[in-house]
Amino acid sequence: MRLLLFFDLPTLTAENRRNYIKFRKYLIKNGFIMLQESVYCKLALNTTVLNAIINNVKLNKPPEGLVDILWVTEKQFSKLEMIVGERKQNVLDTDERLVIL
Repeated sequence: MRLLLFFDLPTLTAENRRNYIKFRKYLIKNGFIMLQESVYCKLALNTTVLNAIINNVKLNKPPEGLVDILWVTEKQFSKLEMIVGERKQNVLDTDERLVIL
């Protein structure tokens, strides 16, 4: 499954910008991959992992702004069609990047 996270955060004040940077760093540190600005994606192996990711996002959400989460199956995600632009070829965005300890 794929978790798609969309956010729109205010950046009017210095505190807003700090919250934005902190949230974005949290996403990157926790394995989210940027699809577009303010649109991130993460692979989840099952619904248990998916629910844990969602709960962690809720714990680390910024105090203001809008954060939406949508989860889709791999089959649905594979139908994502790019209309304009190019995908980065150097990003490993499959289950190959999964490390089992």
